[in-house]
Amino acid sequence: MRWGVALACAFWWAPVTAAAQSSEGAPASKPPIALDRVLKEQIGADDASRASQERINQLDDETQKLLSEYRRALSDAESYTIYANQLAAQIESQYQEMNAMQQQLVEVEATSREIAPLMQRMLETLELFVALDVPFLLEERRSRVTKLQGMMARADVTISEKYRRIIEAYQVEMDYGRTIEAYEAKLGDDADARTVAILRVGRVALLYQTLDGKETGYWAAHEKRWVVDAEYRESFKEGVAVAKKARAPEMLILPVPVPKEARS
Repeated sequence: MRWGVALACAFWWAPVTAAAQSSEGAPASKPPIALDRVLKEQIGADDASRASQERINQLDDETQKLLSEYRRALSDAESYTIYANQLAAQIESQYQEMNAMQQQLVEVEATSREIAPLMQRMLETLELFVALDVPFLLEERRSRVTKLQGMMARADVTISEKYRRIIEAYQVEMDYGRTIEAYEAKLGDDADARTVAILRVGRVALLYQTLDGKETGYWAAHEKRWVVDAEYRESFKEGVAVAKKARAPEMLILPVPVPKEARS
C-alpha cells in the first residue's frame, strides 16, 4: 500500500516537474530519474517479499516436520515407559521366584539329609525281608536289592528317583502276596541241583514238582527247608493250570503253616 502511494505521487510529480522545467526553459528530453528509482525499489521489494514467503514456507515445512517427529517421539516414549514397567514387573517376579527357589533348595538340602538315612534303612529292611521270606525268585529279588544299593552312591540319580525306585521295589514285594505264579527254577546246590517246576500261591504256599511229576514237595516255613509230600501232587497240577490261566480259579488244597503264638 505504501509503495502504491509513492508510485502515484511519482507519476503526478513527473509532469509537473517537466512543465516547470519547460516553463523555465530547461531541456525537456531529460529522463525522469525519480521514476526509475521507484521502479527499481518496487522490484527489489517484490523480490524480497517472494524470498520472505519462500523462507516462511520453508520454516512452516520444517515446523510441521519437527512437530511430527515430536509427536512420534512422545508416542515412542510412552511405549518405552509401558515396556519398562512390564520389564520391571517381570524382574520383580523373577526375584521373588529366585527367593522361593533358594528357600526350596535349603529345604531340599535339609530333606536330603533326613531322607538319605531313611532310604538306607529301607534297603536294609528290604534285604533282610528277602533273606527271611519264602525262597521264591531269590536271584531276581536279591539282584533288585543289590542294584538299589549301588544306586544310592550315584550322584547322577536324584533323591526323588532313588526314593521312587525303592518304593517301587516295596510295591513289587507287596504284589507277590496277591498273585499266583508258576515257573521253573533250580532246586538244590551243586551236584544235587535239579530243575523243577515251582508253584507260588501268594506267600501262603510254595510247592515244587519234578519235571517228570514223580516227586512233589513244599517249603516248610517254620523249618526253613523243603519237605517231600506226594499228597499235594494233584493240587500242584491244578494250581499250575490256574497260574497259567488254563483253567478258572478254584479251591486248592495246599500246605499252610500253622500260625505261632507271638512271644512277648
